[in-house]
Amino acid sequence: MNVQLLQVADAVAREKNVDRELVIEAMEQAIRTAARRTYAGKHVEAEMDRQTGEMRLYHVRTVVEEVEDPENELTLDEARQIDPEAEIGTELREPLPPIEMGRIAAQTAKQVINQKIREAERARVVAEYAPRVGELITGIVKRVERGNVYVDLGRGEAVMYREDLLPRETFRQGDRVRVYLREVRNQPKGPLVFVSRADAGMVLRLFEQEVPEIQDGIVSIQAIARDPGSRSKIAVISTDPAVDPVGACVGMRGARVQAVVNELHGEKIDIIEWTDDPAVFVVNALAPAEIERVLVDEARNTIEVAVSEDNLAMAIGRRGQNVRLASELTGWNIEIMSTGEERERRQEEINQARALFREALDIDEDFALLLVEEGFLTLEDLAYCAVEDIASIEGLDMDIAQELQKRARNALLDRALNAGAEGQPSLLDLPGMTREIAEHLAIRDITSVEALADAAVDDLEDIEILGREQAEALILAAREACGWFDE
Repeated sequence: MNVQLLQVADAVAREKNVDRELVIEAMEQAIRTAARRTYAGKHVEAEMDRQTGEMRLYHVRTVVEEVEDPENELTLDEARQIDPEAEIGTELREPLPPIEMGRIAAQTAKQVINQKIREAERARVVAEYAPRVGELITGIVKRVERGNVYVDLGRGEAVMYREDLLPRETFRQGDRVRVYLREVRNQPKGPLVFVSRADAGMVLRLFEQEVPEIQDGIVSIQAIARDPGSRSKIAVISTDPAVDPVGACVGMRGARVQAVVNELHGEKIDIIEWTDDPAVFVVNALAPAEIERVLVDEARNTIEVAVSEDNLAMAIGRRGQNVRLASELTGWNIEIMSTGEERERRQEEINQARALFREALDIDEDFALLLVEEGFLTLEDLAYCAVEDIASIEGLDMDIAQELQKRARNALLDRALNAGAEGQPSLLDLPGMTREIAEHLAIRDITSVEALADAAVDDLEDIEILGREQAEALILAAREACGWFDE
């Protein structure tokens, strides 16, 4: 019987692909659980001899100063009668007779063993596949339920949800399938391995397999944008000037890219050379459409692209696919317009800039038009550029340039001071406030009465023209204007 237990442990360990020691520990726990029914109230431990398979039971009692559980505890004097070297905290193990395994006890033992083995299998699956997240793996379709495909990976099972399949892609039981290991999630009911064929990582790993230059680190894929089953765009770069990254990925007569396309059931793939120049990158990403003009707005992270009427539909793509993928690939918001629309928008911006300069800078129409033609379209352009850039305009000198810049900065200050909450006075309306003080406050982002009311005197102490008492008076006036003291 004892030898049979070891044989059973060996067989289960091989069948479930778990450690033999773990199976033996599960058996010990099962016997211990069953024995507690026979020896109710006793703290029972079970131990199996790893060589003979003999199962031994022990009653474990702890040496304590004051006995509260006579069944499982004993005093130091009692313990030293058994073991002269016993101390407080020592556990004494006394052999117990073997138990007879009745039907209920046997069932309980079986459940304990099965539970331990399931836990071991879960731990093995996590240990096996968690380090491989992001890899391509091959499996056999085990079953298909409600559109979800369950894949046998050999040492575990994975699920590929419907949204992880390519459109119009179907599988049957027994089909071999290559998938991208997306995630391993350890849950109470057991670990779940998630695989996908729609993830962008699938495209990345397929190119790594097909292109030796990527494996060698000469060519790298910088970004991927994918519309699964329809079109993907990848941006590539080469660390070797002699190696064309696009040509390396395409291969001789397109063999390399065609191998990827075949694996993805005809999904179109655009291969683009990556560059850190956003305008050039966006132009490349929108290929095959021909771009007329590009305007980069870094403040809004937007790039405006003008194309001819003939290229407009191609640049946008079917249902906006081309521009959407290009935007995802480059990380820029791309606004596409026809050259006619771009001219109209440009003319509107020019008209707005001329009107703004006439009013804010108190100059005539011709002077305003001259500034616009030199590329100045906002007050910020004039206020914060190098004054030499203004003086270099034909017909202007340094004095005029400095005066223009001063007027632009004053206009911006007035705009900031008047941008407070509706119904509140501006900073210049407060008693004791001067324009010079307001300019110093604006430098510290205090441009409204509400902002000044929230400030502390210490926030203003480095303003040389403002004494502490005056600062306190201004803050108090701002708080009164904001209604802080209204009942």
